Amino acid sequence: MSHLEKLSTLGIHVFERGWLSSNCILLLGSQSSTLVDSGYHTHANQTLLWLKQQLKGLSLDRLINTHLHSDHCGGNAALQSVYPNLWTDVPHSIAPAVRSWDFDRLTFVDTGQDCPPFLTSGVLAEGQTLHLGGLMWRVCLAKGHDPDSVVLFQEEHRILISADALWEDGFGVVFPELTCGAAFDDVELSLNMIEALNPAIVIPGHGPVFEDAQAALARARSRLAHFRQHPDKHARHAIKVLIKFKLLEWQRVSIDDLTSWCQTTPLIRNYMPTQADACVEWMGAVLNELSRSKALRIDGPWVLNQ
Repeated sequence: MSHLEKLSTLGIHVFERGWLSSNCILLLGSQSSTLVDSGYHTHANQTLLWLKQQLKGLSLDRLINTHLHSDHCGGNAALQSVYPNLWTDVPHSIAPAVRSWDFDRLTFVDTGQDCPPFLTSGVLAEGQTLHLGGLMWRVCLAKGHDPDSVVLFQEEHRILISADALWEDGFGVVFPELTCGAAFDDVELSLNMIEALNPAIVIPGHGPVFEDAQAALARARSRLAHFRQHPDKHARHAIKVLIKFKLLEWQRVSIDDLTSWCQTTPLIRNYMPTQADACVEWMGAVLNELSRSKALRIDGPWVLNQ
């Protein structure tokens, strides 16, 4: 029996995405339905269509966000408009920023991404237990990639919804490390926490469901050690991830417009030269690196997704 078949017998359905949107996890029980993460706003119609197929006429009762990066919560507003009674939970520490829609606290400006405003009904706290679908899940804090991130653990079947704290081949960009430093320590603590949970099945925020958590943790720790030794490479990686993310949304953009976007996106602007000629040279180097890795294609004055 495959991973997905095992999960389906427990009422757990996974919508695996590409990298512009997070995976969506639908937890179905006889009495209620819960969606974990909603993807990016540009894929809201895709999310709604998938939910309609899975719910088969039932309503969606609850929405949980593991963290508030736009690729995980960008579909919230669309879901709330279709399901007006939808109960929406966000991590406890970020809830006040959602209620006031505080752009200084939320990450959308820093990353240059978009997220339609949405409402929150409740909060997720460390150690909280939730009845979702037909199973009990424990909320665990998982700082690092995001300071307010949580993961969900189903103890009986040892299933972990790991968000961006652990993927099969690593973890998400450690954005707090770019602004306040010391967040690599939080990544290590989160990896240790996941190892202690000893999950049998991991449902990551991006990429396929997997079973060998120990191998994934070893790869993640190797990646973390590399970034600790070379924080400049982590920063460069983060910049390229943000550019690739935006290109996935735009598909095609002029080099001039992409440069202007980078100059107004704080997490990128902070690493760009301010002198015009140096900025052009820096931008060219970053785009050439992405081109060599087949992440994009340069066609004269244009940058195209690939």
